[in-house]
Amino acid sequence: MIILDQALQTRAALGQPIKVAMIGAGFMGRGIANQIINSVPGMELVAISNRHLDGAKRAYVEAGIEDIKVVSNILDLENALIQNQYAITEDAMLLCEADGIDAIIEVTGTIEYAAHLVMRAIAHQKHVILMNAELDGTIGPILKVHADRAGVILTACDGDQPGVEMNLYRFVKSIGLIPLLCGNIKGLQDPYRNPTTQAGFAQRWGQNPAMVTSFADGTKISFEQAIVANGTGMKVAKRGMLGYEYTGHVDEMTTMYDIDQLKELGGIVDYVVGAKPSPGVFVFATHDDPKQRHYLNLYKLGEGPLYSFYTPYHLCHFEVPLSVARAVLFHDAVLAPIAGPIVDVVATAKIDLKAGETLDGIGYYMTYGQCENSDIVQQQNLLPMGIAEGCRLKRDIPKDQVLTYDDVELPAGRLCDQLRHEQTIYFAPAKTLVMAK
Repeated sequence: MIILDQALQTRAALGQPIKVAMIGAGFMGRGIANQIINSVPGMELVAISNRHLDGAKRAYVEAGIEDIKVVSNILDLENALIQNQYAITEDAMLLCEADGIDAIIEVTGTIEYAAHLVMRAIAHQKHVILMNAELDGTIGPILKVHADRAGVILTACDGDQPGVEMNLYRFVKSIGLIPLLCGNIKGLQDPYRNPTTQAGFAQRWGQNPAMVTSFADGTKISFEQAIVANGTGMKVAKRGMLGYEYTGHVDEMTTMYDIDQLKELGGIVDYVVGAKPSPGVFVFATHDDPKQRHYLNLYKLGEGPLYSFYTPYHLCHFEVPLSVARAVLFHDAVLAPIAGPIVDVVATAKIDLKAGETLDGIGYYMTYGQCENSDIVQQQNLLPMGIAEGCRLKRDIPKDQVLTYDDVELPAGRLCDQLRHEQTIYFAPAKTLVMAK
């Protein structure tokens, strides 16, 4: 990413900053706003949309911006942009449609709402930077098809673990090694956590209890590793991933995996609980050339056959502006699906569920998400975690059972269901051809 700093400085010197807008002004959104406004030359956060205007205003004010214009239609927004006025609105679609905005940062954490936003932004030729693994892991492949048709970039972001993993994966490949495992380091994994158990932690850090729960119950890491799988072609070794517990350093874990299994699967995505450096990411890779293996040993990476590479941190909102610059200036996606879904996240009962109940959302009381290879998801008609919210149960489901489409009635008229169906149809022929070979 070293090239980006000079490219942004050039845009600043020319007086041609990248114009970016942000949708969602929660805890993470406020961090992104502060970062762009105070630490990124050559980029301007020209507009923010939030469901409540106070949230959008707070993001600007905390970053030191006081002169803010409230807009409610396209004309007012475009006039504000021309006059270099910062704009806020409750109508996120205005940001997706307005001239004078190069890219949208989507930080809502929603699926149905975000699907509408992303499709509208793509239709209006805007690059989209997702801080939304949940959306990406549910319908990312078909959204990428629409983005490609429109000639724009749809990407996950630097700073979040998936983006950090992908940067490391690309580096490892670029020096001639073959990545066989992309890993994420966790401090806690308990699928039965809920907003009540996580309320204290959420309050301490000023975060949303449901969001915090999705980290603790494994749903978030499942979505994160699913989108890494979709961006690399890697699979999971088993439903829910291997998820070893290990308190040493990830460098010491290279002997814990079956290299033949890793090769057979084309590499895997996985996570480890308790390892150091926390919270980091790692890539295990191999090299076919014995001469190069000798050099790797000399450089203190060991004798192989697996070599450990890691990044000991992920800096979330600090790095998101880099993703915007990569998309706008270099047409480079941090992380995007390479084809159809490889790994999905499936809804699993967190408690005993009863017929007639309506499923609550990600990070709540009723379900948690697990990774599963997409071919099995299709064969078994499993219910994606990103689709589950709002579904009505047709029958009782025992705790820890994975839900299927047959178990639920879908809400009527949702775009996320239409796009999921389109994704299944669009990529079905390719899968059939692969299986035929």
